[in-house]
Amino acid sequence: MIDRKKFLRIAASAVLLSLGLPLQAWARVVLLHTNDIHCGVDKNLTLARVAAFKKEQKAREPQTLLLDAGDAIQGEPLGKLTDGRAMVRILNAAGYDFAIPGNHEFDYGMESFLARARELSCGYTSCNFVYRDTGKSVLPPYRIFTFKERKVALVGVTTPGTLVSSTPRFFQDGKGHFIYGFCEDKEGTKLYEKVQQTVDRARKEGADTVILVAHLGSGGSIPVWTSSALLSHLTGVDGLIDGHSHEQYERQLPDRNGKLVSVAQTGTKLQTLGKMVIEDDGTVRGGLIHDLPAPDPKVEQLVRKEMAKVDRALSRKVGESPVALVDSLEGQRAVRQQETNLGDFAADAFRSYFKADAALVNGGAFRSGLPRGAWTRKTLLTMFPFANQAVLRSVTGQQLLDALELSVSLAPEENGGFLQVSGLTFVYDPALPSPVKLDDQGNFAGVEGKRRVSQVMIGGRPLDPEEDYLVAGTTYILTDGGNGYTMFWDTPLVAEPGLSDVDILADYVRKQGVSEAYQKPEGQGRIRTTGK
Repeated sequence: MIDRKKFLRIAASAVLLSLGLPLQAWARVVLLHTNDIHCGVDKNLTLARVAAFKKEQKAREPQTLLLDAGDAIQGEPLGKLTDGRAMVRILNAAGYDFAIPGNHEFDYGMESFLARARELSCGYTSCNFVYRDTGKSVLPPYRIFTFKERKVALVGVTTPGTLVSSTPRFFQDGKGHFIYGFCEDKEGTKLYEKVQQTVDRARKEGADTVILVAHLGSGGSIPVWTSSALLSHLTGVDGLIDGHSHEQYERQLPDRNGKLVSVAQTGTKLQTLGKMVIEDDGTVRGGLIHDLPAPDPKVEQLVRKEMAKVDRALSRKVGESPVALVDSLEGQRAVRQQETNLGDFAADAFRSYFKADAALVNGGAFRSGLPRGAWTRKTLLTMFPFANQAVLRSVTGQQLLDALELSVSLAPEENGGFLQVSGLTFVYDPALPSPVKLDDQGNFAGVEGKRRVSQVMIGGRPLDPEEDYLVAGTTYILTDGGNGYTMFWDTPLVAEPGLSDVDILADYVRKQGVSEAYQKPEGQGRIRTTGK
């Protein structure tokens, strides 16, 4: 018996050869992909070049799609000044066919996110962003693209860590009850089950190939919610496009049955462009592209227009610094792992403004260092792109101790919840297992066992667990429980939120300047490990 599909492929190949066209144009499906753009449209490869490459690729091989794996519309002033609208306009111009929300797509609030989802031409897709009461997906859980010989299902997956890393109140009602969730639990079981159900549903609908487009990551991500952990509990997945941890790789990872699956991630801010190819026989292979052709003129013109608006709004000088303040050391995002001079400076600004006993700033709030020389509001907003509101609260010494314990619970690994401090010093032992216990949402639930943190001094005196202290910081940590800091919920509010974090820094620079005390990149010795 003649295999009809094989016969048609042979016939089509003969036609293509007679026309001088490449054989792969008949049946290959090409998935170009980005992740963690973080508004860096003019960085590295640039989005205008990505758009041009997509057009060239699609001309050669019509079965080509352009995908994004989350965290595109936040990260620089371009996003913050318009709640992501400018980024959506640029993504639409670049011709994206599919996108999922990362954790930072929600940073402008739920109403804003849902508005951006309507404005984005391809919309957002995520199977595990659900209504908590029903478990139903808020967005389409997957999309099936029908090609000549193949139906390809793209399944969206958003990290359950979104509830902790974005602002928790955005997912709650006015009484603090969660309306939305991401299939989160301590074991990861809810996520695994939801994604498997979605994969099976797509297969039942006729998908020949299933690709996960996820914002999960590996290094620095919560272990049960990494892409490798998810894949190891699934079957029926042919490829996985990932994001979140800002890494560059293409690797083969096993599924539940041991089948090796291609997994790829492109770094951040368009460091590379991913290219996952589904061959005619269903084989999936991935790779990273490091060089692209000349930019698409229309997209480049739109980027320049949007960036010009940003420059006009933020070009006013606020001060200057004789030293560079760093967020990274030796290629690592040190501000998420250890004290840095940038963390010292920012925390000092908060404590000085409120005349507080101490100040806490989470390492994940920093998105760049501050250069030596003149600073403008754009400089500061590039470092602090979230525009979190500043707040002052009265907290007990015990709550502070618990916060410091949570801060170093993942050390020495990267952790957006690692706290930079002012007004206090402490020592911790990274060799001890962390005694911190978390609830199903990843929030602080208590301490069981020997603490890592010791020798806490505040104002030059040992911290008293029974005493009350004035602590400054952002509403993200001190009010909303971001990064799991729920120990501060319902603490007395001393100063209402008003100024943003950028306002606080601008005020501090104008009044205090930047002294030589911040000269050492590793900071002033406020946070030390045992033996140092």
